[in-house]
Amino acid sequence: MENTTAFTQPVAAETDSEVRSLHAMCLNESEVQHPWWHNFKFSVVGIFFGIVFVKAEIISWFRIQEMFRLESFHMYGVIGTAVVVGVISVFLIKKLNARTIYGERITFTDKTFNKGQIIGGLIFGLGWAITGACPGPLFAQIGTGALVITVTLLSAIAGTWAYGYLRDQLPH
Repeated sequence: MENTTAFTQPVAAETDSEVRSLHAMCLNESEVQHPWWHNFKFSVVGIFFGIVFVKAEIISWFRIQEMFRLESFHMYGVIGTAVVVGVISVFLIKKLNARTIYGERITFTDKTFNKGQIIGGLIFGLGWAITGACPGPLFAQIGTGALVITVTLLSAIAGTWAYGYLRDQLPH
């Protein structure tokens, strides 16, 4: 039994709807026309976070290796703080019925657990341990002059492309 997505790709009936929801786009946002300079605010935020990551040593290969060798609490403290902030934020969003800047209601859907998450998490963790680079701060690492991280960035892009290409054959 098959159905199709908005892009007319065949989709198996048992395919996890969470994966297919990645194709979704907010209709309101797609209709908004912004001036060419509108996205500079994202660059400013990105540069700010890059500076914070560098100063906090979050992008340090040595700090990441310390974490994986269980030699330092530094990275665990950063990750733990992020989890606590995330939990509090989600709680407040739900409690206050927060809306987006366009007035849309923010909703959370339950996610189903599957073996693909374990496999993907192991691959991600292995890549993180080997390269000392998490996808988020790759650009900050390159910005500090660690140009060898460009190989990691290109590998991350290739891995993302491979996942998109093979998504229907992978366990979800």
